[in-house]
Amino acid sequence: MAAVGLYGVLAYTVAQRTREIGLRMALGADPGEVRALVMRQVTRMTVISGAAGLVAAIGLGRAARSLLFELQNTDPMVKVASVAALTLVTLGAGAVPAWRASRIEPMIALRHE
Repeated sequence: MAAVGLYGVLAYTVAQRTREIGLRMALGADPGEVRALVMRQVTRMTVISGAAGLVAAIGLGRAARSLLFELQNTDPMVKVASVAALTLVTLGAGAVPAWRASRIEPMIALRHE
């Protein structure tokens, strides 16, 4: 479910930048540069949201441990595995919009509203 949601958000952000990407392509950017541009945005979003999510998970885990009897939240492997899994999902979900952005025809994108 996270992959579908992330794909939707990333596809929307790439669609919002269609004119910019088309202009870059018209000025000589190759498809690899466009893919790298989109993947840098995806990576930036992944790092920021992953750090915020990890901090929230640790804080909420401590709060839940103080409220619930014998709850343990000290397993760092679960946190590391979940961050790694969501990172892979995010990068996979960002690969399709990056590929689509690199295939934009410059003249069609410049006429896009």
